[in-house]
Amino acid sequence: MGIVVNLDVVLARRKMRSKELAATIGITEANLSLLKSGKVRGVRFETLAKICAALECQPGDILEYRREAEDG
Repeated sequence: MGIVVNLDVVLARRKMRSKELAATIGITEANLSLLKSGKVRGVRFETLAKICAALECQPGDILEYRREAEDG
């Protein structure tokens, strides 16, 4: 997948723990862990907005597109 989740980087810059963010935005630590690891197939805009508000960042700080190597 070409989308990379940099949530752990943003959390570290804000000196916030996953547990604190999960409580602030109202999701389980398990779901936040899945999001951080990129093992989810999607994220609701509402959840993304809550994360950005809590971390005072933009969606582009959390999500990054990386072109995949082409087979050839």
